[in-house]
Amino acid sequence: MTLKKRYIAKLSTNLVGLAVNMVIQAIIPRGLGPKAYGDFNFLSNFFWQLMPFASLSTSEGFYTKLSQRQNEFGLISFYFRFTGLAVLALFVFVITSQFTGISNTLWLGQDIRYVYMAAAWGVLTWLAMLVGQVADAYGLTVSTEIARIAQRCFGLVIILALFFLNRLNLINFFFYHYAILLLLLLLFVWIAGHKGHSFFRDWHLSRDQVRGYIKEFYAYSHPLFILALTGMIVSILERWLLQKFAGSVQQGFFGLSYQIGAVCFLFTSAMTPLIFREFSIAFNKNDLTEIARLFRRYIPLLYSIAAFFACFACVQADKVTHIFAGGKFAGAVVPVMIMALYPIHQTYGQLSGSIFLAVGQTKLFRNIGLLYMALSLPLAYFLLAPAKQFGLNAGAVGLAIKFVVVNFLVVNVQLFFNARLLNLSFIRYLAHQIICVGFLIGIALLSKTLIDGIGVLQNRLISGFVLSGILYSSIALISVYFLPIIFGLRRNDVTRLITGGMKVFSKRS
Repeated sequence: MTLKKRYIAKLSTNLVGLAVNMVIQAIIPRGLGPKAYGDFNFLSNFFWQLMPFASLSTSEGFYTKLSQRQNEFGLISFYFRFTGLAVLALFVFVITSQFTGISNTLWLGQDIRYVYMAAAWGVLTWLAMLVGQVADAYGLTVSTEIARIAQRCFGLVIILALFFLNRLNLINFFFYHYAILLLLLLLFVWIAGHKGHSFFRDWHLSRDQVRGYIKEFYAYSHPLFILALTGMIVSILERWLLQKFAGSVQQGFFGLSYQIGAVCFLFTSAMTPLIFREFSIAFNKNDLTEIARLFRRYIPLLYSIAAFFACFACVQADKVTHIFAGGKFAGAVVPVMIMALYPIHQTYGQLSGSIFLAVGQTKLFRNIGLLYMALSLPLAYFLLAPAKQFGLNAGAVGLAIKFVVVNFLVVNVQLFFNARLLNLSFIRYLAHQIICVGFLIGIALLSKTLIDGIGVLQNRLISGFVLSGILYSSIALISVYFLPIIFGLRRNDVTRLITGGMKVFSKRS
């Protein structure tokens, strides 16, 4: 199956996911309230960061190697046994923390029940990601994306039922996640078996095989372990500082802003594992020319797509916040405005970063990641700490600023090294980033100003938001034709898209 078809399958799932997530995100913050929503974000972030550390940062190596050696079931047998040990270590850590009293410091103001529930959430989320990686490595993208659509629709029914029965609380919200994650796991396993990649086969490994896999994963992943350890500490400390200095409500405001940013990322995250797979296959053939072609063809375009949604969400932050969360989250408007821009360079970071992993430059990837950590934590402390502790006490706004600024800097360090590896122009790609975002922010402001200036729409939030979006999209589409370079396209790309669209329309007519 071609990369284009697999991307369309991923994107279709993300579009359905966008519609479902918009409904869910409009319900969950209202149902939980800022404090409970903040508690969930604080705890879930903690365990999502802890799982890569518990697995010694080996998941990237697993996906890379399975993409290159798809018929080697021993990789799966070894890695899932190893994951079982990581899960055991995770729960030993939680139990030890509880009985030594460390839990009161680690999870400020949290009921220990929620800590265990969040740990279970982290394990199931991690397992779902791993099984999804297996499916992508086997090229089962279309079938598994249909499964994701079914899972998200099932989840929507549960959330609606909990909300209208007035049973949406933190405990039930965790159980909701357990239900949808277990369903997804079962669907993925069934699909793999149906397509000739059954998980129900001989899992036995000889001692020599185990030793071989340990050496192989160690050689690939040990540079990443230091990065995973440092990244876990920094990420957990940042959210811990926000909890300590600002509390659960500000945690909720930041969590909402992060989720809204994630919605913008849906349109480009579909391509990340697929491009990673293509990079890995090309490098296995020692074909840097193909990697450079994929980079030129897809990364500026996907950056532009992310920027299209992110810039509009940034300018419309007041309306977006009210639509998603209601009046209780009015304090989240500025964090939403800032974090809406985060997916733009998150797209670049994931796609550009996948090159380091695909070509085995894990030490360089680690060193750039350590630069991120070195900048991240001091800046987070300065922005979050109160004035008497030499900080700005900026709460959710401060953490949002930290995320966007540091991500921009580090992603462009990655870009510099990738451009040198692939013999591409770093300045050209840096200029494209700035021009694209500047242009889209400009037309988003123009659209908002024109629509908000219409008297009858001033008190009609949703109508104004929709009409602004239509005007913004229209200007952007016209610009794609006349100024394709702003969107990472060439004139022949636009001509080909128009011709293809006309052929499809004529066939349907």
